[in-house]
This record gives sequence, structure tokens and C-alpha cells, in this order.
Amino acid sequence: MIRQVLVLGPFQSNCYLLADGTTREAAVVDPGGGPEEVLRAARGLDVRWILLTHGHLDHVSGARGVKEATGARVLIHPADRPLYERLREQYASTRETFGIFLGEGHDPPAPDGPLEDGVEVVFGRHRLRAIHTPGHTPGSCCLLGDGVLFSGDTLFCGGIGRTDLRGGDLEEELRSIREKLYVLDPGTAVYPGHGPPTRLGDEREGNPFTRE
Repeated sequence: MIRQVLVLGPFQSNCYLLADGTTREAAVVDPGGGPEEVLRAARGLDVRWILLTHGHLDHVSGARGVKEATGARVLIHPADRPLYERLREQYASTRETFGIFLGEGHDPPAPDGPLEDGVEVVFGRHRLRAIHTPGHTPGSCCLLGDGVLFSGDTLFCGGIGRTDLRGGDLEEELRSIREKLYVLDPGTAVYPGHGPPTRLGDEREGNPFTRE
């Protein structure tokens, strides 16, 4: 299912291009940089979905370009829609918060639907189910399918998403990980929003942030 992993933008965010090898139907998870690289990688594919695990700039800033080029449907959890719609404000705050100036930014495309808990998207023979995992942001979601979990900024290899930004909640994030992710098959491969992949069982046993 995973066709390509693209590391995009100054925050080195992972964008995942997923596709069915037979039908050529595809989904893009978290296009967080300029859309050109995503569109080059997706050449020849029928991109049906743009799936946003949360509303931070480094995971959504390429959504408009990809949607304009492909007509794909954009999905994000409703709780993160206010954050998503403040994309220009996020651009403006990157200099103050991170010391990085990324320009004036742009308005994102209106979502075509909600990526709520239990929502399923289908492309070819593949199916992804959304799991609402609030904590990093109120509307953070993970995507599960084919023995793979796309964890956004909820869970990393040896770490968790930061909760000191607006809308973050550490206790809620830990609860999401323990009660919604660690109950899944420990052999599930985890592809996070930043950094290398891991396995759920390895994180449950060794992640220092989630130990009881």
C-alpha cells in the first residue's frame, strides 16, 4: 500500500503516498510542504483522497496545491478545522515560535468531509479507518489499514507529539495512545508524522513517555 514516503518542508514532515497497484487509485496523507514533489510522485495515479491527521501547518500546507491539481477530497477532523482554517496565522507565528519565516502563507481548501473516529476511506482494494487520538491537537487522528498505522504527530519512534502548543493536552494524548493505539495488534507497523517507522509492540514496551 505504501508507494512512497516524502519528507517535506523545513520541519521534515513525513507525507505518505498510498496507492493500489491495480486500479491506480491513491491517497495522500499529510502533504505538509510544497505540492510539487507530491504531484511528481503521484504522476499516473488517480489521487482520490487527501487525509490530514491534524491541522498544523507542517502537515497541511500542500493540501491546496494537491487538491487543485487532482480534485481529491480533503478530510480532517472537525475539532481541528478551526486550526486548519487559521493557516495564514500559523505561517505568521512560525517566526516567533520557531525562528523560521515561511512567507505569508495561503488559505487552505475547504474540507470535503470529516475525518472522524471510525470513518473509512477506500482506494482500490485498500481501506483506512480513522482513529481519533486527541492530545497533540483536539482533532488529531491516526489511520489504520493493512497492518499499518499512520500516527501523525500522536506517536513517534521513542516519543510522542508535543502538547505545549495551543490545544495540546498531555494527559489526553497519553490516554489516546494507551487506550486506542496500544490495544491494537503489537505487530502493527507505525509510520509517524516525523522520523523513522516503528512497531506498536516496541513502543508499548519501550517508549519512555508512555510508561505507567
